[in-house]
Amino acid sequence: MPNSKVEDFLSAQEEQDIVTAILEAEKYTSGEIRVHIEASSSEDPYKRAQEVFHVLKMDNTKDSNGVLIYIAVKDHQFVIFGDKGIDAAVPEGFWEATKDVIEYYFKMNEFKEGIVQGILKAGAELQAHFPWQTNDTNELNDEISKG
Repeated sequence: MPNSKVEDFLSAQEEQDIVTAILEAEKYTSGEIRVHIEASSSEDPYKRAQEVFHVLKMDNTKDSNGVLIYIAVKDHQFVIFGDKGIDAAVPEGFWEATKDVIEYYFKMNEFKEGIVQGILKAGAELQAHFPWQTNDTNELNDEISKG
């Protein structure tokens, strides 16, 4: 990843495209998707994603079906972290296809497209297990958070 600073990683337009993808993905599922970007993690990326998940209060959703796409820019690491409601409902290897999509674009330095396609793929996966209900509300902020 060429830009090691969080503010240089995505342009304002690219960030808006990602938020639009989150809104699109959440149209058909009660699942909640967030993206968090930070420069580096001083610990294991999975453990850090778990901490960020909690700090963003993603573990407070009604159906425990939040999904965090965590990116450590300088470390060239990303993690897809799903809450316990998702883990209980989906088969093993559920997130591999989403991870593969993101990784495919990241390897070509197409970071925005990797995140957008990952969000849309995650939304499609969530829809199968957590379809949108008429009483659903957007429980979490859709903006990108940064650390």
